[in-house]
Amino acid sequence: MAELLRASRLTLAYDGAEVVRDLELAVPRGRITAVVGANGSGKSTLLRALARLLRPRAGAVLLDGEALDRLATKEVAKRLGILPQSPIAPDGIVVEDLVARGRYPHQRLFRQWSARDEAAIEGALAATATADLRDRALDELSGGQRQRSWIAMTLAQETEVLLLDEPTTFLDLAHQVEVLDLLAELVEGHGRTVVMVLHDLNQACRYADHLVALRAGQVHAAGAPAEIIDAELVEEVFGIAARVIDDPVTGTPLCLPLGGRHRPAVETSRPLAGATR
Repeated sequence: MAELLRASRLTLAYDGAEVVRDLELAVPRGRITAVVGANGSGKSTLLRALARLLRPRAGAVLLDGEALDRLATKEVAKRLGILPQSPIAPDGIVVEDLVARGRYPHQRLFRQWSARDEAAIEGALAATATADLRDRALDELSGGQRQRSWIAMTLAQETEVLLLDEPTTFLDLAHQVEVLDLLAELVEGHGRTVVMVLHDLNQACRYADHLVALRAGQVHAAGAPAEIIDAELVEEVFGIAARVIDDPVTGTPLCLPLGGRHRPAVETSRPLAGATR
C-alpha cells in the first residue's frame, strides 16, 4: 500500500514537555488507519501534527513526499480535513452554516457560491442524518447531534484525507456504527484516506485496514489488526490482561478484557472456539 502521509523522526512537545519522540509513521493511501493507545500516549497530539495544527520540535510530516510546512495553508485545507476532539463554533451558528464552512477552502476571491458547493453540503447533511437539523442552532443540540454536524462539515470539505479525533464521541451505539460505516464507504467507494483516533479497540480492529498502537509517544506496533493484535500487545499498550479471539462476525481480533472479578472464571473455563491468539 503506497503511503500518502508520513511522519519522519517526529518529536512533538507542549510547553517544553515532549509527548511524542522520534516517531516514524506511514499512513497508507486509500485505507482506514486507526490510532489506538492508552490515555496520554500521544494519539491526539500526533493527529494535530499530521493536520499541521502543531509545529514539530523536530522531524517532519510529509504529504505525498512534500513537507507539510512548505505547502500553502489553503492547499493544506483542500487536501486535509480534521475533526479535533473538542471543536469550537461561533455562538448561535446553525447546522447548515457550520457545514457550509467546510467549503471555505474551495472559495476564491471572485468566485461565486456554486452548485458543487451546494451539492457537497446537501450530501454531507444526508450522509450524517443531519438534514432535519439544518436550521437548528448547534448549541441547542444533543452531544451526538453536534458530533454528527461537525462530521458533516468535515465531509463537505471534500478533502483527500480525513483526520478524525474520536469521531464516535457522544454517539450512541447505532450512530457509532453509522459513522464508521460511512467512513468505510468513503474509503472503499470514493478513494478517501482516513486516519482516526479511537478508544474502542474492537471497533478499530473491525474497521481499520491499518492499525497503529502508540505507547508513551512511540509506535509500539503497526500493521493489519490481525497481524499485530494479541493478548501480549493489549497488556503492553493498555496495561490490562485480555483474551483475544476471532470476532465471530468479521474474523477480526476481538479483545475480551479480563478484570479481576472475571479472570479466574475465564481462565479455568473451556477455551473459546478460535481463541488461539
